Amino acid sequence: METVWALLRRPPVQRGVRAAVAAGLAWQVAVLLPPLLSDYAYYAPLGAVIAVHPTIADSASAAWRSVLAILTGFALTVAVHEAARAAPSALTVTLIVALAVAVEQWRLWREQASWVSFAAVLMLTVGLDDPTAYVLRYAGLTLLGAATGVLVTTVLFPPLQLTRAVEQIARTRSALAAHLHDVAATLRDGRVPDPAEWAGRSAALDRALDRMRSAEAQVERARRANPRAHRWQGQAAGIREQSRALDRVAVLVDDLTSLVVEFAPHRHGIDRVDAGTGWVLADALEGLAGVVCTPHHRTDGTTTDERDERIATAVAALDRLVGLLRDSTVSDEEGFFALGAVAVGVRRGLMALGAHTRRAPVA
Repeated sequence: METVWALLRRPPVQRGVRAAVAAGLAWQVAVLLPPLLSDYAYYAPLGAVIAVHPTIADSASAAWRSVLAILTGFALTVAVHEAARAAPSALTVTLIVALAVAVEQWRLWREQASWVSFAAVLMLTVGLDDPTAYVLRYAGLTLLGAATGVLVTTVLFPPLQLTRAVEQIARTRSALAAHLHDVAATLRDGRVPDPAEWAGRSAALDRALDRMRSAEAQVERARRANPRAHRWQGQAAGIREQSRALDRVAVLVDDLTSLVVEFAPHRHGIDRVDAGTGWVLADALEGLAGVVCTPHHRTDGTTTDERDERIATAVAALDRLVGLLRDSTVSDEEGFFALGAVAVGVRRGLMALGAHTRRAPVA
């Protein structure tokens, strides 16, 4: 049973269930209508499927935009056909399609733009014998189905898209931490990172960030007109906070990685055998990676947990890096300032992650 419920929490499965239920209900309602409409009941499930989207707001938007686009396509065909009765059929078809495609460029339609030309050609093909009846059947039943789709989306486990957002945030955390660990490993090996290699790695991290941003934006859209939104307000707010914190940290990490790759400050004049600049720098980056991977505390603060330990490790590594900078003799200004900028980036990253040492309450 737990497996079934876990499966039902998956957004694609939920959408499939909603689409199936909405299509069945729309068909059942349509066959109960007078024969003028019930003979074409199959148009209703089409409208239902059109209107079932990952969020209630998206479902409502798709429903009215699709129906309006269909009506526009129908009207366009009827108007052009009546105005060009004396023109050759090929010319009429060409003009209708050209105008329909031009109308589709309006931003009003969004993803439903193609319905204009589809409906225009459909009317031209099968609807001109009785345009009024065809509009009533096709557009009317599609509207009925779309309304059913929106209703089912609203009532049947209204989606908040939390599962996908949580997964994308976790994947982005892993990608960001792995990126930092890889840079640190290169520094420990005493190598100068190759710019081309790190450009490719940064591109992979950018893709993970894009997916996370998209998932977080979808959660925000899913909260609109959602009857369950208040129940999950805390979790949705947490997702937004985590996503935006990771986004800020990723920007900082991109900057400090560029500094390390471009200037290799650990190989410049401030490096000393006893200080081990490359290792100190690697410790700071790995400390930040550890905090990235441990976003939550597991205790109430009376005892330390893994996040407390990771924060303490990161702060200690950053303090060593700052101490190295303070004690260094500047013989290469470019390397010195690059290393200082990395230290600032690590500190700002820890601040963005809310990484502060908790103090146990006084008894």
